Amino acid sequence: MTRASLDKQPHEVASMFDDVAERYDLTNDVLSLGQDRRWRKEVAKAVDARPAQRILDLAAGTGTSSMPFARAGAYVVPCDFSQGMLRVGKRNNAWLPYTAGDATRLPFKDDVFDAVTISFGLRNVQDTDAALREMHRVTRPGGRIVICEFSHPTWAPFRTVYTEYLMRALPPVARSVSSNPDAYVYLAESIRAWPDQPALAGRLQGAGWSKVAWRDLTGGVVALHRGFKES
Repeated sequence: MTRASLDKQPHEVASMFDDVAERYDLTNDVLSLGQDRRWRKEVAKAVDARPAQRILDLAAGTGTSSMPFARAGAYVVPCDFSQGMLRVGKRNNAWLPYTAGDATRLPFKDDVFDAVTISFGLRNVQDTDAALREMHRVTRPGGRIVICEFSHPTWAPFRTVYTEYLMRALPPVARSVSSNPDAYVYLAESIRAWPDQPALAGRLQGAGWSKVAWRDLTGGVVALHRGFKES
């Protein structure tokens, strides 16, 4: 892995996601061996959306992650910086209020949302700490954040196997199902370079979130972080 390969500008990352938008959900399902469905169910449980609550779903892509919140009766705003993803989402579920936005400069007022969530997108934001502060700004006092992101397996032997899968198996598999397999090489590298569970918790606290905790899913392949904005 080279540092340069991860130092993509925001427009380059957006373009990369534009290119994979058409088959993004299918590719994720194949590459995760179907586990992404389980992970998203756990996100929905953690967010615990209620009728009339306002939920901001960042890095929402095509809006697949937003649907459980809408079904719960919440007003959900799918937000993404990839116009390609949003176009696919609008074509499939035109009634959702898809919004283009940069996680480091969110186009929303202060204290608007009851919950903010982002799944598998925070590591693709150029300035993680700025994004966490922005999420804090737009969340109402007493509101919550839920982050679902790839992390570091807790069992060392499994961590080795997982890393080998990411860097050796993932690109060939992506090549067979994705419209832009090179994008998944970048994504694999970004997963390996991502902070571990305690480090991300510390960054959440540094951005102003309180009662920060996390729960490992699939042995730490994915971690679910939670926090609250003090009243």
